[in-house]
Amino acid sequence: MLGYYIIAGLIFIVSMYVSNRLKSKFKKYSKVHLQNGMSGKELAEKMLRDNNIHDVKVISTPGMLTDHYNPQKKTINLSEGVYSQRNAAAAAVATHETGHAIQHANAYSWLTMRSQLVPVVSVASRFSQWVIFGGLILMATTAIGSTVLLLGIIMFGMGTLFSFITLPVEYDASKRALAWLETENMVSGEEHKAAEDSLKWAARTYVVAAVGSLATLLYFLSIYMGRD
Repeated sequence: MLGYYIIAGLIFIVSMYVSNRLKSKFKKYSKVHLQNGMSGKELAEKMLRDNNIHDVKVISTPGMLTDHYNPQKKTINLSEGVYSQRNAAAAAVATHETGHAIQHANAYSWLTMRSQLVPVVSVASRFSQWVIFGGLILMATTAIGSTVLLLGIIMFGMGTLFSFITLPVEYDASKRALAWLETENMVSGEEHKAAEDSLKWAARTYVVAAVGSLATLLYFLSIYMGRD
């Protein structure tokens, strides 16, 4: 199991680095005030109107960087540092989450696929590592251990698949956000660069999660393949 702890440690270090950089970028670009004077809420609502979407509400949610789009309730949930703020970081996050609402309205294939996987992944990811570790323990005493291990790997693999399907969803939402900010002349050149850099670091958190999940999956798969 030493290999697992090494992989987990490396993933943790890289994740912390990217997360800290994202927070640093958000703090930096929170000081770049928008010339148009619009808040994150106002930008999100205008982007919705411009895309002829009138059944999605923009609401405030507690915390920092807790922003997300809820497709079931059709709400764009903006954190306290985004909802009422009027800066480049808030503009980036608010329009990115609105990009998800537009994806939903247009039945964007990658988002649809991810949504369909949510019920399965929510269960599989919760129990996969317990099943894997149970299989590893059982392998020392009984033949059924290999089967249990394989089941756990398949369950973990569902989570890995989900993390990779998430990547095009996130990158596309950022692309929509940046394109709208530019084409509608909502931000200056400096403000656009700040928004783009913010979204770039936000996207990297998903890349790290996906690569880390794949590395862990391959490690457990290598144990299963070499069980004999």
